[in-house]
Amino acid sequence: MTGIGLIIVFIIAIIVMILAISKLKIHPFLAIMAISLLFGLIGGIPLVNVTREDKSVVQGIANVIGAGFSGTFTSIGIVIILGALVGTVLEATGAAFKLADMVIKVVGPKHPVLAMQLMGWVVSIPVFCDSGFVILDPIRKALVKRTKVSSVAMSVALSTGLYASHVFIPPTPGPIAAANTLGVGNNLLLVMGLGVLVSIPALIGSTVFAQYIGKKVKSKEDIDIGGVTKTYEEIVAGYGKLPNGAISLAPIIVPIILMALGSIASMAKWAGSAFQISTFLGTPIIALAVGVLFAVWQLITANKLDKFYDITNETLKVVGPILFITAAGGVLGRVIASTDIVRFITTNSQALAAVGIFFPFLLSAILKTAQGSSTVALTTTAGIVAPLLGVLNLDSPARAALTVIAIGAGAMTVSHANDSYFWVVTNFGGMTPEQGYKTQTTATLIEGLCGMAGVFILSLILH
Repeated sequence: MTGIGLIIVFIIAIIVMILAISKLKIHPFLAIMAISLLFGLIGGIPLVNVTREDKSVVQGIANVIGAGFSGTFTSIGIVIILGALVGTVLEATGAAFKLADMVIKVVGPKHPVLAMQLMGWVVSIPVFCDSGFVILDPIRKALVKRTKVSSVAMSVALSTGLYASHVFIPPTPGPIAAANTLGVGNNLLLVMGLGVLVSIPALIGSTVFAQYIGKKVKSKEDIDIGGVTKTYEEIVAGYGKLPNGAISLAPIIVPIILMALGSIASMAKWAGSAFQISTFLGTPIIALAVGVLFAVWQLITANKLDKFYDITNETLKVVGPILFITAAGGVLGRVIASTDIVRFITTNSQALAAVGIFFPFLLSAILKTAQGSSTVALTTTAGIVAPLLGVLNLDSPARAALTVIAIGAGAMTVSHANDSYFWVVTNFGGMTPEQGYKTQTTATLIEGLCGMAGVFILSLILH
């Protein structure tokens, strides 16, 4: 099946999957895998590998599902495990509470949601949003206990803060690739500046929504905290003496610095040993492994090293369901990408070209919603738009750079079940899938629209 019929089937499949998870209470892993298989078969993916006349091989449905599952583990599986392990250690030693106190001293006790969002926005400039959420989640949880603010509001704030810089501001790969494709790769400073400006309305819209939805939706964390009779001070007192600030911060800040160094090495085109070492240490898996070593040092200084085995074992039990549901989302994304949906959208992109600066936004949003990956949406849309810049009157350096940001706004619209980030946020935030649609999916819609509003305003000024 191809064309409009396939688009309709895709929409029906997503609706059925949402209903299966939220209303029929089918486990997300089973629901996503079943929908992936059915949609893949209806979408024309063959039962077995097929060799074309040009010797190219079309993967069979089983191989596509296997590739989607293993690909997610390859890209984020170990990152989730190591990040969660760091978080568990921070909680076990009381370091998470120390970090929460440090944040409160900087921003004051009245603005924890905004503080969490800005923290995410800064961290995700060099770090992927998935990794950033896992890294900062211990601070988020501690701040929830410290301030008694809504856990849902804090999860949405952190998620959207990370997301804004992830799609708008280099050196994350998506904006860099889009900038190079659109001919402004040598003007990354301009792209970064525009990304910062457009982040402002995106962050404002999403933080207002975070405050609102936090009053409407109660996660498992909110319910657990509501039933706790101990005060924050009593909880902290149970740890004895908290670690000092430097030791508490090291497992989080060192991986961030290493990943930032790797991004700088790539963007500045370093060579030789400096590039190899920086890139190696900046790989998320290696950077977080270093963070784990600093976390182990925390256990040593707290005389709790004997608990490391139990902490690791407990972490793996908690992370297991998250990994499998996230991998199932990767399967759905791979299956969708293996059908003709993306090819159909690309072939018919001229029909959208009349809407000017909104064209790259709409196309990117369609691709993002269809296949789940913001980076794929950014790079694919940039490739389609590049030859049309003159037709769209977007071929000046400033307007081409703004086009990168418009594509980024579309690439966050919207995050749902076929996006691994959706499952990271909902699972670490203690939310059900149904709550995830109300929070994460709606938040990314609002953030994308607010970001595009900022792009449109700038398009009236830049020529």
